[in-house]
Amino acid sequence: MNYTFHPAAEAELLESVGYYESKVSGLGGALIEEFEALARLIGQSPKGWQVQLQPDIRSAPLHRFPLSIIYREMAGEFQILAIAHHHRRPQYWLGRL
Repeated sequence: MNYTFHPAAEAELLESVGYYESKVSGLGGALIEEFEALARLIGQSPKGWQVQLQPDIRSAPLHRFPLSIIYREMAGEFQILAIAHHHRRPQYWLGRL
């Protein structure tokens, strides 16, 4: 199953990659790798993660980084609504629904 980004979510991912890369060389690449691996897992089993907001908004946490992929399943794909930090502005992405 493929995914699409909400434009703001794609910007969040790129911003996070830049931030981590500025801290330690190669860390931004590690974030991209982990994101892509998790996105593949979501694509294989989109209902495999906890519902964050009824009826169908789910959250899948990354392991190495304090970020989660916030997404919803759509016809034949899933939409990434946010790359949300675990400790900042909870549910700020609600305006993207």
